[in-house]
Amino acid sequence: MKKSIVKMMSDAAAAAADKKEPPKPVAGQKVTAPVVNSMGRALSHMREDSIVALDPSKIDPSPFSDRFETDLEAQEALEELKLSIQDEGQRIPVLVRPHPTERDRYQLAYGHRRLFAIQTLMAEAGKPETFKVKAYVRKLSDAELIKEQSLENGVRENLTFAEMVLWAVQLREAGLKQREMQPVLGQVQTVISNMRKIADSIPHDIIRAIGRARNVGRPAWMELAKLFEDPAAEQRVRSVIDGEDFRLSAAQDRMSMVTQAARGKQKKAAPATQAAAEITSNGTVLAKLKRTSAATVFSIPKSEAEFSHWLEENLPDVYRDYLRQRQDAGRTKG
Repeated sequence: MKKSIVKMMSDAAAAAADKKEPPKPVAGQKVTAPVVNSMGRALSHMREDSIVALDPSKIDPSPFSDRFETDLEAQEALEELKLSIQDEGQRIPVLVRPHPTERDRYQLAYGHRRLFAIQTLMAEAGKPETFKVKAYVRKLSDAELIKEQSLENGVRENLTFAEMVLWAVQLREAGLKQREMQPVLGQVQTVISNMRKIADSIPHDIIRAIGRARNVGRPAWMELAKLFEDPAAEQRVRSVIDGEDFRLSAAQDRMSMVTQAARGKQKKAAPATQAAAEITSNGTVLAKLKRTSAATVFSIPKSEAEFSHWLEENLPDVYRDYLRQRQDAGRTKG
């Protein structure tokens, strides 16, 4: 696999050398042009491809894993997508390639969240054979599959910095050099070099334990990597991530807890976010309720859109009734 990828990348680099060299990107600036060019090529391919319906059970994940699917934040996003596909169907096809070693099977290039949602619905259904996945089928080398997968990351579903760090590790293990990773990650070599330092300093299972950490960027990860220069930091961090408080905290809070532990300080866990509770009536789920330290959130399914509009119009009256009842209860106690 390494030879095929490196050879393809080398051929591409040689071909580019015969042309006029493009201006070098400014330090810190994202490499966007290759992503835009890749998107144009992908759209051209899609116009040429035909959409087929495939058995979801015959599609395997990409051999290159770029996302943290065990993270609570990712699981919630997948649950939302699952409900959307259940209500509206699959709107955007996935891209697969024929499996390189197994007959009548496929490997995913992009659309893994759509595929996972459909496979979950299929497992829950009484007639799983009725489920199909809309897909484009294209012969792809490993290098081409990586490019297509990265196109989705750059255009449709951006990776967090933590996910890019471990994605860069896999690209390196596949044989790509830092300059070859630029168009794949959409980052300049300086940033990719920082990703390598982070991945070499922080054990990968700890990065995954912290999670996607959507709002945690490069400076915080660089700071944490530096703290791991202390040989005792890893043991202190592991004592924190094994706790239930850590597992139930939001990713940003987990990052803070790990950083404090690496410094040798213990940070008290933020109040855990409770799992969403279902509000039902006659067996119908009217809404899901989730309480956090900051707010209480109601989520009403699209199937109950009429109820959602009614509640929007009548919520002030409901609140006034609540205040009246509270006042009456106060008088009774008095």
